[in-house]
Amino acid sequence: MGDIFERLIQNYGPIGQHRERAHGYFAFPKLDGPIGSRMDFRGREKIVWSLNNYLGLANHPEVRKADADASTEWGLAYPMGARMMSGNSNHHERLERELAAFVHKEDAILFNFGYQGIMSLIDVLCSRHDVIVYDAESHACIIDGLRLHPGQRFVFKHNDVDDCEKQLTRAQALIDKQGRGGILLITEGVFGMAGDQGKLKEIAALRPKFDFRLLVDDAHGFGTLGRTGAGAGEEQGVQDEIDLYFSTFAKSMASIGAFVAGPKNILDYVRYNIRSQIFAKSLPMPLVIGNLKRLELLRNHPELKDRLWDVATKLQNGLKSRGFDIGKTDSVVTPIYMKGGVEEATAMVMDLRENYNIFCSIVVYPVIPKGHIIYRLIPTAVHTDEDIRLTLEAFDATKRKLDAGEYRVEEIPEMAGH
Repeated sequence: MGDIFERLIQNYGPIGQHRERAHGYFAFPKLDGPIGSRMDFRGREKIVWSLNNYLGLANHPEVRKADADASTEWGLAYPMGARMMSGNSNHHERLERELAAFVHKEDAILFNFGYQGIMSLIDVLCSRHDVIVYDAESHACIIDGLRLHPGQRFVFKHNDVDDCEKQLTRAQALIDKQGRGGILLITEGVFGMAGDQGKLKEIAALRPKFDFRLLVDDAHGFGTLGRTGAGAGEEQGVQDEIDLYFSTFAKSMASIGAFVAGPKNILDYVRYNIRSQIFAKSLPMPLVIGNLKRLELLRNHPELKDRLWDVATKLQNGLKSRGFDIGKTDSVVTPIYMKGGVEEATAMVMDLRENYNIFCSIVVYPVIPKGHIIYRLIPTAVHTDEDIRLTLEAFDATKRKLDAGEYRVEEIPEMAGH
């Protein structure tokens, strides 16, 4: 018989195999100093494009004060216990009411984390007789939620409404054959890697033909899209068509936690049956009060979203005018698509960080096909025009080097250190 630990150390996985060289530099890097558009990496200031601090709230003075005051008054332990037993408070319920109103829904439920929240939401909604139809590029948290589903599921090609209809047809045929069960369709408001919005309006238009419920994960759209910041559904004019609207606080709110909003009678069922909340301690009071302050800023300061879009537009237009491929993004998420191998990509990352003081995230094989590189830049409301100018100049210079083959190396450079 095999030993579990022996199997693990024989194969650390496609990313883990590079851990000894990558750790601390390419993987698990440490950014120091106040959260903002410029932070320290290994003792030197870098322009940072890797933080989902969209509205700049992470280091906003009102947010910092609310967090600090709440920590002083309540501490991190209160309230103790799961919310169902002993961990509820007026502040938790107030945050739920204000979130529901903000995204134009009847009710809302707080979750401790976004990843955990949507996994357990999928689990509580669907029985083994139900069928899930979902977008092929759904986030890992959705995929892991699908793993908990004991019933059938069908995947449609990314943002391909015709294929979505085809999979709904398959799902409906299975439901009809079973004589019971329903269909849950899951997609995203904004896909975090490519930055394109989900086809919510087109998917909603399929409802007269098919009987399904729509769950939208709008982690990147909440606070950044729509007239009031209520997200991709508001942006596309179909917020009312979304049955369950889910988002995390980890992006625009620069915090911890998540929520789902929808009909009260459905959320009452979820509230009393969702295992990840029934059996877990509730959000600490400083986070709840801090999130109330963040939501207040989202409501009352639209200039934060306006500035975010000003930065994103300047960055994206600057890249396009220089001939860079940023794909089909129609959100602030800004991918840059290039050709090259893992070794070239890592050498280019080092050059950007060490010689141009630009810190951004990169995606390579096995996340995407071999021979491709994706840089993902995340604009925020606190980036400056000077940050944009220096970044565009750096990408101009490094792209020329990439095209000239200057980054072709035999192996990932020894830059990690411990």
